[in-house]
Amino acid sequence: MPETADSDTEVPQSVVDEAERLTRLARDAVDPDERAAYERDRDERLDEFGFVARYRGDDDTLVLHPAEWVVDDAVDPAHIDDVGRAIERPLTDAGDEGDWAAVEEHNAALVAAVREDADERHAHNARAFADFMGNHYARRVETASGGEIREFLDEYYPRNAWPSEGEKAVVAESLSMLFEAAGSELPRFSASRRRDR
Repeated sequence: MPETADSDTEVPQSVVDEAERLTRLARDAVDPDERAAYERDRDERLDEFGFVARYRGDDDTLVLHPAEWVVDDAVDPAHIDDVGRAIERPLTDAGDEGDWAAVEEHNAALVAAVREDADERHAHNARAFADFMGNHYARRVETASGGEIREFLDEYYPRNAWPSEGEKAVVAESLSMLFEAAGSELPRFSASRRRDR
C-alpha cells in the first residue's frame, strides 16, 4: 500500500526521515557511484509526493520543496506560493538530534528487538554499535554512514566492545539485523584496510 502524507504535511514523516538518512549517506560517500545511488533512491521516494531535495552545503542542511517551484533546474520565486510548504532538516552531527536520552531510548529499543530475534552474540554487537552512535554522534543507529560503520568496525569495536571470536565472526550480520529492526538497509562500507582484525 503506498504511503500517504500526514494530515498537516505534504510528505509523510517517515519519508522525510528516510530522505534525511539517504542525504547523510550521499554526503559522506566517497564513491561517486554510491553517492549517486543514494541520491537517486531519495529522489524517487520524494517524487511520489511531488517534492524535490536540495542539499545546502554552506550550513549542511537538507531542503525539501515542491517540484513545481523549480524552473530550468533552479527555484523560481515567482512559482513559490507558500514558503511554509518547504521542509528543512539540519544535518550537522553534533547534537543534531537534540536529546541524547531520546536517541538512547530509540537505539535501546532496536537492540532489544535484535536480542529478541537472535542470540546474545548479535545483541552484544548491536549494543556496541548503539553505544558508538549514541555516545560519539548522538544519533540514531540507522543514520550511520558507511564511513561511520567502517570507523566502528576498525576503531571502536576492537578497542571498546571487547568482542569474542564468535562475536567478531557475526558482527556484519548483527549490524544488518539492527538496521532491519529500524526498517532501514545497512549502508555499503569499504573493506577494512587493517590486517590485524
